[in-house]
Amino acid sequence: MCPQPSGLLFTGINCRLGVRQVLRDVGVETVQNGRVVAVVGPNGAGKSTLLRCIAGFVECAAECIQIDGVDLRPLKAARRSNVLRYLPQAAPEALNLSVRECLQVALYAGGARISGTEAQERMSHVAASLGLTALMEQNVDELSGGQKQLVWLAQALLHPPRALLLDEPLAALDPNHQHHVMRLLRSLAVERELVVLVVLHDLNMAVRYADEVLVMRDGHILAQGPTTQALSPETLAKAFHVQARVEYCRHGTPIIIIDDLLNF
Repeated sequence: MCPQPSGLLFTGINCRLGVRQVLRDVGVETVQNGRVVAVVGPNGAGKSTLLRCIAGFVECAAECIQIDGVDLRPLKAARRSNVLRYLPQAAPEALNLSVRECLQVALYAGGARISGTEAQERMSHVAASLGLTALMEQNVDELSGGQKQLVWLAQALLHPPRALLLDEPLAALDPNHQHHVMRLLRSLAVERELVVLVVLHDLNMAVRYADEVLVMRDGHILAQGPTTQALSPETLAKAFHVQARVEYCRHGTPIIIIDDLLNF
């Protein structure tokens, strides 16, 4: 039986895709509300599969998956979306919709009853926070990859969830938008007391903006904790096969420096 703490908790997650065991007894200490947690690790570590298991899009065996004491295991993905929002790494297929229409579809998904005035206010607020206001009437298929990624993120933010699960949301974004999105996620986490679980490949974005880091390799978690502690030289060597260290710039910002590559 799951304990009943607030925040996000998952333990004993095992997942097999075909003949491959992708996740092996994956679990964490409770992630408290209001915190941004970066999930990092090499390609094939199981990061995306972990998010999909929590969101309910991939079948798995688990001792516990819960948010704020709500057991998510019996719930299908559609029901889980009432308490968490999942943004996949792969973009949807071509859509003959404007940005505004895409946001409207997400806003009224699941039969949500929202007045026209409130709907307009929500869409305008989210669009403004992501720099999409000038693109509202443009066809999504005509946007760049980075702009599309912002649209999908906007869809995830329209309904206040208890947790956000974001799979590489920075992948197609330029540096300005990368930092803007991470700052926005930090603000949302604190203001709405959300858990934000975000898969990142850029370790310096993780160490700069996340409160905690989950380091994965070969389907299990190597380390969990505050960023500069979890991303120790020893863990970086085990996870990524690099000789690396955390330093600080003159402004006090932590930076991961890779000095050399280790043998695979």
